[in-house]
This record gives sequence, C-alpha cells and structure tokens, in this order.
Amino acid sequence: MANKENIVYYGTGRRKSSIARVRIVEGSGKITINGKDIDEFFGLETLKVIVRQPLAVTNTAAKYDVIANVKGGGITGQAGAVRHGLARALNEANAEFRPALKTNGFLTRDPRMKERKKYGLKKARKAPQFSKR
Repeated sequence: MANKENIVYYGTGRRKSSIARVRIVEGSGKITINGKDIDEFFGLETLKVIVRQPLAVTNTAAKYDVIANVKGGGITGQAGAVRHGLARALNEANAEFRPALKTNGFLTRDPRMKERKKYGLKKARKAPQFSKR
C-alpha cells in the first residue's frame, strides 16, 4: 500500500570506530547528515567527495535524498562510514548497481582498527624509555 515515492532503503556503514545509519528516499539529491546539510557537517571538500562517490558511480546523484545519522570516531572515519552505508542502501535499492559499487570497493568494510594497548607498554607499541644505568 506504500507509494513508490515513499519507499525508504537503509544501509549501515562502518569505518574505524564510526557507525553511520543511512536512509535513501527518492528525491532531488539533498544530503543531510545528523540534521545538517553536507556542506555544514563536513568542512573539507575531500570528505564531501568521499560521501558522494557511490552516487557518482551509479549516476543517481539527483535521484535520491540521503539522510544519515553518524556517530563515533573522527570526521574522516565518519565520511567513510557514510559512504559505506550509502553504497549498501543503493545496493538494496537496485541490485544492478552492485557490480559498479563492488569494483570501486564501496561495499567492502575497511577492517583496519586501532590496535589495543598491551600491558607493560604505554600504548599499543610504544615502550617506556630504556636506560642502561
């Protein structure tokens, strides 16, 4: 009973310690992150380009409105998480986008995480200062 225009597609994206919940709805191409416009949320142009990459690859920049909630990590990790979630939502919206998204690596979760701190060390690998005498 839902109209074609009101269908919402969801995708969860993760990068480092950032988690993004992304919804896409048919619209004019507006991107909103945490209630703010993309230009307000991400100051750097490179981060805006990272977020828009899945839309550019699938030629759907003006077809979908993107609404994302992102938390944790820094701004670069958050941009990567939004990109991952957006790619997953686009894949859910149309399965024909999968090869293009997959070849560009947008559907692959980046597994690199911060290494845990070990006992006897100051950080993950930094040892206390050594003195012979």
